[in-house]
Amino acid sequence: MKVCGFTFIRNAVKFDYPIVEAITSILPVCDEVVVALGNSDDGTEELIASINSPKIRIIPTVWDDSLREGGAVLAQETNKAFDSIAAEYDWCFYIQGDEVFPEQFQKPLLASMEQWKDDKGVDGLLFDYLHFYGTYDFIGDSPNWYRREIRVVRLNKNIRSYKDAQGFRFTNGEKLKVKLANANMHHYGWVRTPKAMMEKSKAFNKLWHSDDWVKEKLGDEDIFNFNDFDSLAPFKGKHPRVMESRIAQANWQLQSDPTKKKMKPKQWLRYLLKQWFGIYIFEYKNYILLK
Repeated sequence: MKVCGFTFIRNAVKFDYPIVEAITSILPVCDEVVVALGNSDDGTEELIASINSPKIRIIPTVWDDSLREGGAVLAQETNKAFDSIAAEYDWCFYIQGDEVFPEQFQKPLLASMEQWKDDKGVDGLLFDYLHFYGTYDFIGDSPNWYRREIRVVRLNKNIRSYKDAQGFRFTNGEKLKVKLANANMHHYGWVRTPKAMMEKSKAFNKLWHSDDWVKEKLGDEDIFNFNDFDSLAPFKGKHPRVMESRIAQANWQLQSDPTKKKMKPKQWLRYLLKQWFGIYIFEYKNYILLK
C-alpha cells in the first residue's frame, strides 16, 4: 500500500500557520507529501524546506487573486496538489495548513486504509474533528462546528476539492461514499495571537468578499476579538507531540469568560440533544457514510 499526502500553503509565516507541524504530523504514514506552495513573500518556502525530509515534494503555484467568491481559490490550490500525485498511490492523505494529525491515530488510520484499499465502493475515509478556539485550552463544542470531514481519498482524478476546500465531491457533484477512519484531526485555525488572527482574518475574508465588505466588517482594527463565540469547552486531552513547542510559546488568554454560552433557542436545542443523547440534528454532511 502506498500513501501520498498533499496540502497547499501561502504566506504561512505572516499568518502564523502551523504548517510545519501539519506536514510533520502526516509524514510517518506517507511515502510522499506534495506541497502546493503558493506565491509567498514571507519566507514560507524556507520554512517548508526546514522540515528537511526527502518525502516532501514542493510544486510552486500562483494563486488566482481574482477569485473572490466562496473561497474557490482554496479548492483550486488543493486540486493542483492532488493532480500532481502519481498513479502509483492507493490513498491520498489531505491536510490543511492549520490542521495537525495526532500520532496515536497513525496505526488505526493505516489499518483502515489497508482494510478498505481494495474495496472500490469506498471513496474515502472520514475523520472526527476537534476545533480549538482562542487558545489551546478550549474547543468549540456547539453544533455549528463541523463534526467530521473527509481527509483521505482514493487516487481518482474525478474527485475534486469542494467549494472552499473543506471537503471533496466528484466532478458531477455526487458525494463520496466513505468509511470512518477511526482517527481524529486537530484544527487550530482559530488559535493565534490576537494580532496574527486579525491579519489572517482580513486576508482570508477577501477570498469570500469585496475589499469594501472587509473594511466595513473589520475596519482598521489590528487585534482580533475572540469574544465572538457561542459555546466552548475545556480541552482535557493531549495535543500532538509536534505541537508542544508552539504551545509552550503561547502567551495570550481569552478576553472573556469561556464558560458562558451565547446561543439562540435553535442552537440550544441542537446543543442539548448532542450533549445529552449524542443526537445531531440539521447536521451538514458533505459525504455518504457507509455502514
